[in-house]
Amino acid sequence: MQTTAMLETYPAEINLDRRMLAAVIEAALECSQTCTACADACLSEDMIDQLRRCIRTNLDCADICDTTARVLSRHTGYDANITRAQLQACAQACRSCGDECEAHASMHEHCRICADVCRRCEAACHELLAVIG
Repeated sequence: MQTTAMLETYPAEINLDRRMLAAVIEAALECSQTCTACADACLSEDMIDQLRRCIRTNLDCADICDTTARVLSRHTGYDANITRAQLQACAQACRSCGDECEAHASMHEHCRICADVCRRCEAACHELLAVIG
């Protein structure tokens, strides 16, 4: 991805470590893609009735992660309060999705992978939140 390169070209001051910021953006984008793919895989499973909550949680997490990456990619008129709230929402969505996918991980490899990616994104959000304060 070119996230770091794009952040390095930003002409004004960014009050956050650009590499850390890039890592969170990339984690959120990876999580969004993984959750979308997991939801789609769940829709192809025979036991779809038992996966409805997982599908919904995957799709919610994907949307929140995608939005988080977009918010973190914009710096003109930066508002730390909005960034903080979005990161908190993303961390919570990832926690909820990770928990839900983990419950199905023994039967569905896509859920195991998704749970792992959600945990990484949640951790990345918390790391950036610690820096923002």
